[in-house]
Amino acid sequence: MTEKFEPKITAFVCNWCTYAGADLTGTSRIKYQSNVRVLRVPCTGRIDFMLLMKAFQKGTDGVIVSGCHPNDCHYTSGNYHARRRWMVYKDLMDFMGVDTNRVTFSWVSAAEGARWAQLVNEVTDNIRNLGPYAEYKELAVAGIE
Repeated sequence: MTEKFEPKITAFVCNWCTYAGADLTGTSRIKYQSNVRVLRVPCTGRIDFMLLMKAFQKGTDGVIVSGCHPNDCHYTSGNYHARRRWMVYKDLMDFMGVDTNRVTFSWVSAAEGARWAQLVNEVTDNIRNLGPYAEYKELAVAGIE
C-alpha cells in the first residue's frame, strides 16, 4: 500500500504582518492545509541564508518566507533588505544545486488572513507535486554542509 506524500513546509514569517495574518486566518476559521510549521521572526530582513539551509537539512520539503508589504515594514526597511537578500540567496542556491522552486517569497499583511490560507494551499500543492526533497541529502553528502 502506497502512502500519499504529505510535504513538510517551514514558514519564516514576520512577527508584525504575516504572523498576525496567519493568526487572523485561524480566528476567522478559514480552512487551509496543515503542512506548514510557522517560525516567527522579528522581521524578514533578519533571516539569514543558513536558516533556509538548516530547514532543508532538518528535512523540510519547502520553505515560505513572508513578511510585510513594501513600504509597510514595522522596522521601516526590513522587507527591502529581505527582498535584496532573496535575490542573492536565490543565485547562491542555484549555484549550490538547491532547488529554488522549493522556496517561496511572499508578502502577507496582518489583514490578509485569506491571502495566507491561499498562499499555504498553493505552496503545499506545488511542493506535493514536486515530491519529497531527497536531493538535498545528496548535496549534503557531497560536502555542502
